[in-house]
Amino acid sequence: MNDRAKKRLWDAAEACDAIAGFVEGKEFTVYEADHLLRSGVERQLEIIGEALGRAAHEDETVAWRIPELWKIVGLRNRLIHGYDTVDDEVVWDIVQGKLPALRAGIEALLG
Repeated sequence: MNDRAKKRLWDAAEACDAIAGFVEGKEFTVYEADHLLRSGVERQLEIIGEALGRAAHEDETVAWRIPELWKIVGLRNRLIHGYDTVDDEVVWDIVQGKLPALRAGIEALLG
């Protein structure tokens, strides 16, 4: 994997870690009520989607080594372009259910 793709993966990993820190110990009701928290989580998800999309373009093996990469990029697009239709429960479920596995997958790629 080339250095540019690795840099993008590191960016995505850092964004995963930021989200984990933001939501640590919090329940959905807190997330839903806190505009600043939601904004921070959504911004980091945007970074993850952008970074992974760029990594996939810089090294084509990344796309098939990260399950659902294009869905992650699609989430980024939805957050940016469909901001008015974002479902907080869906975002919360992604953060709680899929983000840890994504982070582990990125770590495995980086070695």
